[in-house]
Amino acid sequence: MNTNPTHGRFEDILAMASPSLKRLCESLRRVITSLDRDYVEVVWPSQKIASFGVGPKKMTEHYAYIALHSSHVNLGFYHGASLSDPHGILEGTGKELRHIKLRDVSAVRSNAIAGLLREAIADRMKLKDEQ
Repeated sequence: MNTNPTHGRFEDILAMASPSLKRLCESLRRVITSLDRDYVEVVWPSQKIASFGVGPKKMTEHYAYIALHSSHVNLGFYHGASLSDPHGILEGTGKELRHIKLRDVSAVRSNAIAGLLREAIADRMKLKDEQ
């Protein structure tokens, strides 16, 4: 793991979360880090976002983010528009970004979420290897 201490720490986001959303954020982070042991994490506490990638560059090297909201947590994908989504769980209509709104920690264990994360990680790894 590589973190960027000039921005913030994951704990900074957890400090702003309700107990249930804190558990949800922690669970999402565990899933992401179990799928990518060499992840780079950059946290923006003012935006309530923790971002994960194969390098420090947000829009080119990052694949996913956890965004804390008042009633839910978004698992976002920077290049989600290009991901296959056989379960139809991605939301958004922008050029690149897609997200999943999560309100309960049980949803994190879904095979659909793990599949999207694996595909997003592989996509950024491929790009990194080509450079």
